[in-house]
Amino acid sequence: MTEQTSGETIFERVALVGIGHIGSSLARALKREAGLIGHLAISDLDAGARAKALELGLADTIHEEPADAVADADLVVLCTPIGTYRAISKALAPHLKPGCVISDVGSVKRAPIRDMAPNLPDTAHFVPGHPIAGTEHSGPESGFAELFEGRYWLLTPPEGTDADAVARLRRLYEAIGALVEEMDADYHDKVLAVTSHVPHLIAYTIVGTAVDLEGHLQNDVIRFSAGGFRDFTRIAGSNPIMWRDIFLNNREAVLEILQRFTEDLTALQRAIRWGEGQTLQDLFTRTRAIRRGVIEARQEVPPSADNPG
Repeated sequence: MTEQTSGETIFERVALVGIGHIGSSLARALKREAGLIGHLAISDLDAGARAKALELGLADTIHEEPADAVADADLVVLCTPIGTYRAISKALAPHLKPGCVISDVGSVKRAPIRDMAPNLPDTAHFVPGHPIAGTEHSGPESGFAELFEGRYWLLTPPEGTDADAVARLRRLYEAIGALVEEMDADYHDKVLAVTSHVPHLIAYTIVGTAVDLEGHLQNDVIRFSAGGFRDFTRIAGSNPIMWRDIFLNNREAVLEILQRFTEDLTALQRAIRWGEGQTLQDLFTRTRAIRRGVIEARQEVPPSADNPG
């Protein structure tokens, strides 16, 4: 958490569309910082999510229809699966007031620009964003205000985006503890394919392999799970709809990195087959250095607060 500049209110009315894990964490973080924003409105089409949000006191007003939540909002943040962005942006466009900043929290950034930008009015400022934070849990009850502290929040504004809109969003996220950086959307998607998307695909595949084992062996794999497999099951326990949309909307970068991984895996298979111990040791030495780099960058967190991407 960083200190606000002279206690300024950065956005008078903020609307969050979707109140799952990330949305509810953002709501908590914004409400925790007194005076950071004025009114917080949230919307969710799921009645159970709205009821839980009301019970938890996550917002000043709670709405079923997104259009009601975004009315007169200075900032709108989509916290829904990427596959919903096109329809939601079309529905919201007529209700966005001039000067409104609109953003998102999706793990892919070229797709939102493709699906949302054509639907938004010229008077709105579109600043795509991605907090590299989260857990495998979902729902309003799974969020926590500290989720973004010390974690990167990447902004990928298209060329020509209003600089003041980007600066205000940066100040907001820095005020809740995030480390904000800007980058090109295509570069973002390639980086995340390596750091998040392909690792998740591998986790889903390995856990899927365990599911297909014959009964007794499958039971023992579960019963005697070592740390590595437990980590894979935690990752594979993430929201399936969210991850379906991520892979479908970042297919080019994922397939490119997956091809490189497949080639490296084949080389590793050959080294094991032919007993090339030095090849294995050299690889493990290099990868150990990467692990140390992650720790030195302070991006290592307990498993309960790890990032699913």
